Amino acid sequence: MDSHIKHALTAQLLAMADDEILLAHRDSEWTGHAPILEEDIALANLAQDELGHASVWYGLLHELTGEDANQLVFFRDASAYCNIQMVELPNGDWAFTLMRQYLFDVAEMMRLTALMESDYRPLADAAAKVRREELYHVRHSSAWIRRLGLGTEESHRRTQKALNTLWPFALQMFVPLPNEAALVANSILPDSAQLQARWLDVVLPFLHQAGLEVPETLTPIATSRQQHSKYLAPLLQEMQEVARQDPGAEW
Repeated sequence: MDSHIKHALTAQLLAMADDEILLAHRDSEWTGHAPILEEDIALANLAQDELGHASVWYGLLHELTGEDANQLVFFRDASAYCNIQMVELPNGDWAFTLMRQYLFDVAEMMRLTALMESDYRPLADAAAKVRREELYHVRHSSAWIRRLGLGTEESHRRTQKALNTLWPFALQMFVPLPNEAALVANSILPDSAQLQARWLDVVLPFLHQAGLEVPETLTPIATSRQQHSKYLAPLLQEMQEVARQDPGAEW
């Protein structure tokens, strides 16, 4: 693989993995706190799935660069993470968490479906594997958004508030990384603008059917994955605490 292409693909895999590992951590924080027992179990399973997806992308990264996943996850500071801000945000209420999950899940489904056609075979095979689990994620989060949006006046208010807050954060999912054009030209990655268009084609009618008004802006909260919120550093401090206390431990 050409070094320029390899460098661009490495950045893309790191971004995908970082999104997943942080969303997994946020979802895991609901363990013991979800509104009903079934959802306590469901969110724990979702968190485990997201953790597994992160492991897949870190694994492909290791094959390309030799970098160790544990080192990347537990021993990088916030400034070195390449995630979108949406996955850093505190969970908020149930409507906020499920709206974030829905917006992320649909985008991930679009990306995985496209990646299955990648000319980089390891990436295509991994996408096909991850996509099977993502089907459940989309069904779960969309069912809850419909239920909350069309439910009581209070559930609708909270869900609309979550959408208003999260919408510009969600748009950051489609900000292209540097050198993405080279990966698109070599049929390794889908074009981010095309992914956003497909995502909008799905989420806009669905959200309207759930009784929600979608903000008109198409401006993302940030144009770089190096721009982080104030919430990332405390999240990493908690997530990395045990590993940093005993860096030589075997997992």
